[in-house]
Amino acid sequence: MTKTYLDYNATAPIRPEVIDLVTQVMGEVGNASSVHGHGRAARKYVEDARMQVATLCGVDPDQVIFTSGATEATNAMLSHYRDKKTLISAIEHPAVIDSLPDAIHLPVTKDGVVDLKIYKEKLQSEKPELVSVMLVNSETGVIQPIEEMAALAHEHDALFHTEVVQAAGRMDISLDKLDVDAISLSAHKFAGPQGVGALILRKGLDAPKFMRGGGQEKNCRAGTHNTAGIAGMGLAAEIALKEMSDYQTRIQKMRDDLETKIKEITGSAIIYGENTPRIHNTTNVGLPSCEAQTQLMALDLDGIAVSSGSACSSGTFKPSAVLMAMGVSEEEAKCALRLSLGWNTTPDDIDRFIESWSKLVKRVSK
Repeated sequence: MTKTYLDYNATAPIRPEVIDLVTQVMGEVGNASSVHGHGRAARKYVEDARMQVATLCGVDPDQVIFTSGATEATNAMLSHYRDKKTLISAIEHPAVIDSLPDAIHLPVTKDGVVDLKIYKEKLQSEKPELVSVMLVNSETGVIQPIEEMAALAHEHDALFHTEVVQAAGRMDISLDKLDVDAISLSAHKFAGPQGVGALILRKGLDAPKFMRGGGQEKNCRAGTHNTAGIAGMGLAAEIALKEMSDYQTRIQKMRDDLETKIKEITGSAIIYGENTPRIHNTTNVGLPSCEAQTQLMALDLDGIAVSSGSACSSGTFKPSAVLMAMGVSEEEAKCALRLSLGWNTTPDDIDRFIESWSKLVKRVSK
């Protein structure tokens, strides 16, 4: 059976070049904190990767702190504001929501965009020390107006953190362009290895101390460096930046073709967030009266991998909290699938999905 993978927002297949480099580094020995030749060789892998990730994020290398992923990077940044006044959107990743359990939640519109009127009011009335809003929503692909939101936060003396997990390698995530103070990202979303990520900080901002017990990463992230993983992240960042323009054009065409064909199959299909700017690889489609669990099982039997929400919660088959925050009913939210494309997606993958999903629609429509 031909396998079709359309769940890049959960994790992307690792690029072959990255696998080769990670394998090479794992075949060598050396602790990047050691001063002998083996240690210096390991350190070079780490510092080369720091430069590559810095280039992807439009910063200097000394602004990059390596972590085990965006979840750790987010926790490192936000945990220091747990007892302070903070604002987050109602559609944030659990890493943000759980890091700031007492944060004030900002509502979103029916299109999934933070309500800027209410945001301005909350900045004025609550006077937060920190705002955290993701750049791209992992379920709908909706892009938030981070530049405007960060500028408003700074006018009210608040710092601004954004998680760019679904944006890295897909659009410009330059820290200066976004005008933010901190960025969290994960390698495996842009075809790097799992288990490695980074926290990017504005110059002059003190690095948060999260994991203690060593001087690595500006005393922020103690522990022996994951040299192979970090090297892989660096190479994946370099490739993603180099191929971003071509990736955007090619992937958006396939995504648009996918949505056109979905609507041709049934007029009852709902594309969530389609009327607002979205990242070019993501489609969140609702099929009323057919729960996502049923759709996922049928598609999986045909060798097609998709998701029913964020990868951190999709296994539970709960209604999407993101969609309900957008005003979607609980019943309809249970019927939504997320399809996410990536560097290795082909038009044949789209056709296989359409063929399988079309059969499903015919069965449930009888």
